Amino acid sequence: MKFTWAARSDTGRVRDHNEDATLPAAGTSGSGDHLVAAVADGMGGAAGGEIASTTAIATIAAVSGEVAIRIEAANLAVVEAAAQRPRLKGMGTTVTLGLFHTDGRLQIGHVGDSRAYLLRGGSLSQISTDHSFVGEMLTAGRMTEAEAEVHPYRSVLTRAVGLEPAVDIDVTNLVLAAGDRILLCSDGITAMLEDDEIQATLTTEAGPERAADALVTAANAAGGIDNISVVIVDAG
Repeated sequence: MKFTWAARSDTGRVRDHNEDATLPAAGTSGSGDHLVAAVADGMGGAAGGEIASTTAIATIAAVSGEVAIRIEAANLAVVEAAAQRPRLKGMGTTVTLGLFHTDGRLQIGHVGDSRAYLLRGGSLSQISTDHSFVGEMLTAGRMTEAEAEVHPYRSVLTRAVGLEPAVDIDVTNLVLAAGDRILLCSDGITAMLEDDEIQATLTTEAGPERAADALVTAANAAGGIDNISVVIVDAG
């Protein structure tokens, strides 16, 4: 199986710095028969958030192995970076990571509230589960979607990379079919766009580059209140 991809990241319309990081690097695109792709959304202030996300992405790129091994290594790298610079204490990052294999296997590793989606046959489904107060309340059936959208704790994470020496990682294994499209994105997309808007854009835009650019543009047009990052991968 061959994969075609594009990565984009934007500061948005409100923030003055970008604490997101992507793999492959934002602004690039390409194709091949295997791929390591990820989105990380840092937290901990301008310096801390940016350092956490870039450290995690650099570690994921440098380490071999399955998603849990890579994310565990990224977690320790962020913890160690914070220990060496006390002013960065408390920094962390989300990580949503995809390993795309030649035979069509896709392994997703996930911590935080950045998301992984699958578009198949024009229908969009969320692969990942949000590790946030609101996300867990939704999963437990203790909150409605409408309540979640306006809840004051909707951005409070229950898991993140880099906060503790050990991290709990969700791992999902899929087998892709030709024509499938995968989206990895930070919450700068999902806070601004409903799933049906994301689905419409991914369905109508041909090619990962156009689709990625269109999602960033749409999120900014909707307010752009956070950094915006996407990696889109087409299976063929």
